[in-house]
Amino acid sequence: MNPQHAQLIQAMTAYNAGDPKRIQHLIKVHSLASAIGVLEQLDEETLFILETAALVHDIGIRICEQKYGSCDGKLQEKEGGPEARKLLSELGCYTSEQIERVCWLVAHHHTYKDINAVDYQILVEADFLVNSYEDNLSTEAVKRIRKNIFKTPSGIFLLEKTWNLS
Repeated sequence: MNPQHAQLIQAMTAYNAGDPKRIQHLIKVHSLASAIGVLEQLDEETLFILETAALVHDIGIRICEQKYGSCDGKLQEKEGGPEARKLLSELGCYTSEQIERVCWLVAHHHTYKDINAVDYQILVEADFLVNSYEDNLSTEAVKRIRKNIFKTPSGIFLLEKTWNLS
């Protein structure tokens, strides 16, 4: 793991202090996004941005709960980008271009149509891999997600093996 991501895990753990489920979620999404990114042979910069986005993808939840009493996905997209920008800027180890791409990914990670880039696709897949288990989705729901959302061979493989789909 690179030092920036270790530092970001520390920062996100502090940000989500007292919420072990949320902390564990971001670590699992990061791990799966990283694995899929490596298996799909992403270039170093794209993988770095993907892993960063995976660690902060749900940063909007807390502010949404405070402002709206809800953590609806669209509200997370609205609030998550500015929160991610603030945190990443404070850490001081990301370029403005990296921050912009990460914030864009955070602001779209609950939008499942017109996925047009591999980092976006993999972030969505990694989040679904974790959420399918954490939300106790039915096998039929997972099969629909595989058909409608998953595109990368590595993501499909992980989903199928995790759920023993035929």
